[in-house]
Amino acid sequence: YKLWMGHGVTTIRGVPANDVNWTLSEQKRSAANEIVAPRIIAFHVPGTGEDWKGGEITSPEKGREWIRWAAAKGVEGIKIFNLDPEIMEAVIDEAHKHKMGSVAHLAQLMVGRTNALDAARMGLDNLTHFYGLFEALYKDQDIQHWPADLLYHDEQDRFSQVARNWDQIHPRGSKEWQALIDEFLELDFVIDPTMTAYLAGRDVMRERNAEWHDTYTLPTLWDFYKPSRINHGSYFYNWTSWDEIAWKNFFRVWMDFLNDYKNAGGHVTVSDDASFIYNLYGFGYIEEMELLHEAGFHPLEIFRGATLHAAQAIFDPKGKPIEYGIIRPGLLADLVILDENPVENIKVLYGTGFPRLNDETGEVERVGGVKYTIKDGIVYDAKQLLKDVENIVLKQKAELGEK
Repeated sequence: YKLWMGHGVTTIRGVPANDVNWTLSEQKRSAANEIVAPRIIAFHVPGTGEDWKGGEITSPEKGREWIRWAAAKGVEGIKIFNLDPEIMEAVIDEAHKHKMGSVAHLAQLMVGRTNALDAARMGLDNLTHFYGLFEALYKDQDIQHWPADLLYHDEQDRFSQVARNWDQIHPRGSKEWQALIDEFLELDFVIDPTMTAYLAGRDVMRERNAEWHDTYTLPTLWDFYKPSRINHGSYFYNWTSWDEIAWKNFFRVWMDFLNDYKNAGGHVTVSDDASFIYNLYGFGYIEEMELLHEAGFHPLEIFRGATLHAAQAIFDPKGKPIEYGIIRPGLLADLVILDENPVENIKVLYGTGFPRLNDETGEVERVGGVKYTIKDGIVYDAKQLLKDVENIVLKQKAELGEK
């Protein structure tokens, strides 16, 4: 919470944040400002919930039953990973009846049957990550041509191969490329790319050695990040330059699509996917802004995606006007205050600041970092929040005998 708030993040959408009851409890505590935390928008996966007694979602009616159960508890939206198409269509339809939003990480086990365009036509509100996007643009195939010896549960296999999609699709500017953009626009489809979650794929050394890890990453989280055949996203146990080059090519094409969609009027929002793949809360969010800048977004377009468009993605499915996301009388007072100009340099938003030469002293000094985060009109010292996290990390290091 403090890493997010220390970077000016006042609202998160948990997809999910944790189990249903825990998330709803934290949501209430945050809304009452009993804890220092962003407000929490509770999205959950159909079939989950410790007091859901209906079992696995194996039919459209069972999916609708879960939606009704979740809506009654106060769940605000659904997160879809891997459902049969007829079940996915049913849960999205039922969710909309209850003014609930929908977001999908179209699992690679699913995209052979439901790509991003298929999902959008079913009424899906929001695509997160990239899964299903390239599959909707395939040129000479309609399913990824995985190697014959692929082991899907070997995440190095999985994550190295997915980037090989980059040159298997209709190219930028083709009628198929433009047709996909046009139909997404017609369907008011929101793309939430979370590029930062995959940034290590194109340069693992950079992400592993990011300057904030030593101060702000807990040793137990660092253990999770280390190459492992068990931990999700910790797949760098034989990551080659071939793999990084494939991901660099993949990013270039992915960014082109995002920029073209934004230029056509589509909404592209800003988020992270902490904390996997060396992606740390708060810091990853600013990394995502830099990646969108690289993709061709002006910083003002990025900040609009992080504020107004993100708020609309939350409130449009509810059929309500936004309650935050822009500075207006009558809306909740959420503000980010700093001494530097992030339009000039997005890097000044990082909690570690930005090293810059002071021409008067001839010394390099750290500038920037969010100074104050205001949520619901309450002013938080953002730098003190990050100092609190630093102390938490130091305490755990001492407990573990680390220097």
